[in-house]
Amino acid sequence: MQKQIIFLIVLLLTLGVFTYTSIRIARFFRLTKPAFRVRNTGKRISETMKVAFGQSKMFRLPVVGTMHALVFWGFCVILIGSVEMIIDGLAGTERVLKVLGVVYDIIIASGDIFALVVAVFIIAFLVRRLFLHIQRFEGSEMKRASHIDANIALTLILLLMLSLLGMNTAYYASVEVKGAELAGIYPVSSLIAPVYADSSPETIHLQHEIYWWLHIVLIFIFANILPYSKHFHVFMSIPNVFLSRLWPLGKMINMDNITREVKMMMDPETAFSEATDEAPIERFGVKDIEDITWKNYLDSLSCTQCGRCTAVCPANITGKKLSPRKIIMDMRSRMNDKGPGLVRNGSEYNDSKSLLNDYISKEELWACTTCNACAKECPININHPEVILGMRRYMVMEEGDAPGEVKAVFNNIENNGAPWQYSSEDRLLWADNIEVSINEQE
Repeated sequence: MQKQIIFLIVLLLTLGVFTYTSIRIARFFRLTKPAFRVRNTGKRISETMKVAFGQSKMFRLPVVGTMHALVFWGFCVILIGSVEMIIDGLAGTERVLKVLGVVYDIIIASGDIFALVVAVFIIAFLVRRLFLHIQRFEGSEMKRASHIDANIALTLILLLMLSLLGMNTAYYASVEVKGAELAGIYPVSSLIAPVYADSSPETIHLQHEIYWWLHIVLIFIFANILPYSKHFHVFMSIPNVFLSRLWPLGKMINMDNITREVKMMMDPETAFSEATDEAPIERFGVKDIEDITWKNYLDSLSCTQCGRCTAVCPANITGKKLSPRKIIMDMRSRMNDKGPGLVRNGSEYNDSKSLLNDYISKEELWACTTCNACAKECPININHPEVILGMRRYMVMEEGDAPGEVKAVFNNIENNGAPWQYSSEDRLLWADNIEVSINEQE
């Protein structure tokens, strides 16, 4: 009973902290603008199964992709064992899900194998980050804190796997010593169990309890660290894929407020009507964090900071300042900086900074070719160009700020009805004095 009480206190503390964090993030979501209606559930489930659970985009890098996919699938299996531990901790039972029979044997055996596989791959990931200096892990946006964050998360995952193996090994050894019935199959732990050959039952039991508590407490700590870490994608990637934009990459959605204004100007009944002050003036495009949509913010929380988007960006490859990863990371940073003030003081709060200019420069935005290579490469379907386009729209429509070449195109469209500098009457002058021979065929 004492163990159950302690476990209940720890669980309530964990849930309390997690609830506080969830409420904080939910308030930030309320600051954002609507995105789209969530429809086509069947298509979304199919996309989630393929991209999120199937890890289809990860295999574009075959070796590392396979390793990451196995880590993800291992987590999914091990999660079932974590649920069992919570039930055991509250009810005072041991291996309560053993009533599942053969299914339980498969789950436990898979979890035991995956614990070793994940541990080995996590060590490999740590070695890559600490010693190999992979180029896509670097960049101006990847501060020292970002690398420390990644290393802490990977270390916690490694400790989780080692504590799970330790718990399973001690359990297997204790059952052998007692001659009791074994719940589950342990392909890996059974090979390690002989280390307890000379240990007393009391020592083995103590070891099991230590590993049990270590594993469950690490799970609770990990769950509450994730929302403040880049590894928040452990929670957010699946919802983000389910809520993917289903229209083709590269399709630029019309702005509702602009469409409404144009329709009003084209309507003879409203063209000359007096303006009213009933509706608030809407901002065109994205200047600051409250102008992004809830999907943009969800993208920023889901970003794994893997750098695949930046690695395929033609602007970045050719030495320009643009990094699609930085755009997404800056959104999350800006919300963390300004969001609390907006929640406390309302929409009038101003800290004299903005997402545009203070976090993301105009040089970065105009370097984008909107080729959508970043969005296609992203393993969790983040759409980077949408945010870039939103900030470009603000610069052009609110500030009249665009590169000279773009301004020339706008002027030509306004004056000539086409992007070229010639009027419609002179548009064929380029063909003067060009001789075209036509071979007549009988």
